[in-house]
Amino acid sequence: MTGVLASGLVLAATFTRTLERVNSMDPADAQAVYDSKAVQLVYETPLTIDYAARPYKLIPGLCELPEVSSNGLVYTFAMVDDAPLTAYDVKRQLDRVRDPAAASPGGWTLKNVSSIDAPDSRRFVVTLKTRQFVFPWMMAITTSAVPDAKGRGTGPYRLSSWWKNHEMVFVRNPSWRGWKANPADGDSEPFDTIRYLVVDDASTQWLMFLNGQLDFLGEISRDNWDAVVDANGRIDPRLEAQGVTLHCMNALDVRYIGFNMRDPVLGPNKKLRQALSCAFDAPAWCAFLNNRALPANGPVPPGVDGRLDEPNPYAFNLAKAHRLMAEAGYRNGVDPATGRRLILSLAIGRPTQDARETGELVADFFGRIGVNLELRFFTWEAFLRAVNEGRVQMCMMGWNGDYPDAENFLQLFHSRNVSPGANHSYYVNPAYDAAFDAAMEARTAEERRAHWATCQRILREDCPWIFAHHSRAYSLTRARVLDYVPSDFPYGQEAYLRAKKEETVK
Repeated sequence: MTGVLASGLVLAATFTRTLERVNSMDPADAQAVYDSKAVQLVYETPLTIDYAARPYKLIPGLCELPEVSSNGLVYTFAMVDDAPLTAYDVKRQLDRVRDPAAASPGGWTLKNVSSIDAPDSRRFVVTLKTRQFVFPWMMAITTSAVPDAKGRGTGPYRLSSWWKNHEMVFVRNPSWRGWKANPADGDSEPFDTIRYLVVDDASTQWLMFLNGQLDFLGEISRDNWDAVVDANGRIDPRLEAQGVTLHCMNALDVRYIGFNMRDPVLGPNKKLRQALSCAFDAPAWCAFLNNRALPANGPVPPGVDGRLDEPNPYAFNLAKAHRLMAEAGYRNGVDPATGRRLILSLAIGRPTQDARETGELVADFFGRIGVNLELRFFTWEAFLRAVNEGRVQMCMMGWNGDYPDAENFLQLFHSRNVSPGANHSYYVNPAYDAAFDAAMEARTAEERRAHWATCQRILREDCPWIFAHHSRAYSLTRARVLDYVPSDFPYGQEAYLRAKKEETVK
């Protein structure tokens, strides 16, 4: 869509990109990154993460930054002066997320909350059970985004149409307060329309970008990598000549293969999980990904406060993997119950060629120690259902950080967060829970880091996951897209993008 302005400039007002399938536009049901990207276009959170500031920091959203009691248990939030919603609206949404009957995927964010009160329309008060130094970040997570009493949003865009599994269209909400706070200059304007397309095939996405049908490409497939980046790691000159910009950053994420700890084969057999971890060839894996990945030694990404920078005792070591297989009762991969090779299954939530190739690589790794791996491909929605219901033996998943602290990655293993919470492995270990809870109670950063180190050593020994990698994220924008800043929290980021005005062709 374009519009010709009186000045003779053309405003290309529609921003088009691809996005994986969105499961729900209800903030309380948001689970995947894709849900969050769509939901935060429409709904506002109590606090928000500054779009451009690095390191990341919280800034007011619907509310001002909180006042905290001296004992660290009581947080008082005041609504900003021009907030279009009330404290009662915020309380209603947070109560929904807390309600066990709602089974919200974001329930873990409020598990430590004792009570939420709204003494009047301009203030709400959250009382915690125990100290939680990262609690304010919970007020920027998508499940805390607030609908009004009729379920409507007050964010930068409104959902105009949704052809499920095909296309979502959002139109600009002119009354959003943020337009005044982030005004455009004379050469650009906000995008009037945001269009999300579901395009499964990476090659099709690439061709659409080359043909100008997409303004943004958020993922460069392995097969197309050489067409984007030259041997020196710079953008191909032909793309650069078209005004295409290459963006890159070390992502605040972890990619992993999760073991279902309730599975009768994997759950009780720690030696087997350790053997599979040792069989995972991280150097070959990262090379397969065009070295756009860093091998993970645990769940916490590099640079995050609380990360344990010690070698993983169950990193790639094929000789050790064979030895552990024998100790697990599967010498040379043979299942004594059948006399044949052990068969395991891996669930993958993207039925794409890239996903098939990565799954086949994992099967090759396991084949080296005599294990047959069956690959099960799902649509994303069906995959999440199967994982949440514990119907998979292993799953290939990832976690994108909600905030830059080790706690966000280590809470994935607490027993109180088992599915439908974020603990998709159904991992339960009282010693781990105790170390985690001690970290939450710690009064100093040094004490907290010591408990986080204990948590990470326990995880490395128990191997509820194979720690695969942390991503180095690359993306492309076309010349007409201005003010794009790569972020680990790209939720609602289109509100900060600007469309470049171009001279009308005579």
